[in-house]
Order: sequence, then C-alpha cells, then structure tokens
Amino acid sequence: MNPGYIPALAAFGGSAVGGLTSLVATWVTQRRRDSVRRLAQEKTRRQKLYRQFIEEASKLYADALVHNNSEVSALVNMYALIGRMRILSSDAVIEGAEAVARMIVDTYLSPNKTFPELRELIGSHATDPLRSFSQVCREELSALGRG
Repeated sequence: MNPGYIPALAAFGGSAVGGLTSLVATWVTQRRRDSVRRLAQEKTRRQKLYRQFIEEASKLYADALVHNNSEVSALVNMYALIGRMRILSSDAVIEGAEAVARMIVDTYLSPNKTFPELRELIGSHATDPLRSFSQVCREELSALGRG
C-alpha cells in the first residue's frame, strides 16, 4: 500500500465516524423527543377521560341522592367512560371507577335524602365518593409523567 494513502484513509475514516456519530445522536434525540410527546399526549388523554368521568359521576350521584330510580340510559355514559378506562387505565383506576358506579347504583336504590340529611352528609366526608378514585387517578398520572 502506498504510504500516501494512510493520511487520506485516516481522514476519510474520521469523517465517516464523525458523520455516523452525528447521525446516531440525532436519531436518539428525535426518539426521546417523540417518546416525551407521546407520554404528554397519553397523559392529556387520560386527564380528559378522568375529568369526564368525575363530572358524569357527580351529576349521577347528586341525582341519586334525591331520586329512588333512574333511567338506565342516564347510566350509559358513565359505563361507557369506564369501558374506555378499561382500554387506557391501570387496574387500580378501573376498580376505583367501578366502585363509584356501584355506589351510585346503591344510592339510587336507597331512600331519598331530605335537605337536612344532605346538609349532614356534606358535613361528613360521605358526600365525596370520588375522593379515592381521584387519588388513584392522581397517582397514575404522576407515575405516567415520570415514565
């Protein structure tokens, strides 16, 4: 081999390694950026789902406190939201949502509350059936943010 080729091959090799390093660094950075974006989208999607469930369950619970029966169609939206949670959420969140749904149905089956009874319920923490569900959701969203 001609000794004049050695510096040329060294320069070519250095350029190739430098270019490859730059390419790999760009690829890794882009993958990380995409991963962070997907996690943010997933977190936003779950936040919206949990907010919708809390709003729907709150309306149904308030209705259940003052009515003995409900149209089954009124419960459909809540159960549809639970179905969406079964696709996206952890088992703990699903169990929490199902517990809220059972409590709402049980409340419909119990006697109506009078205004003084409602006032007493507000004083106790019994009127916040979504507290444990909200806590489980917060923990899941926090873990998702760390992921």
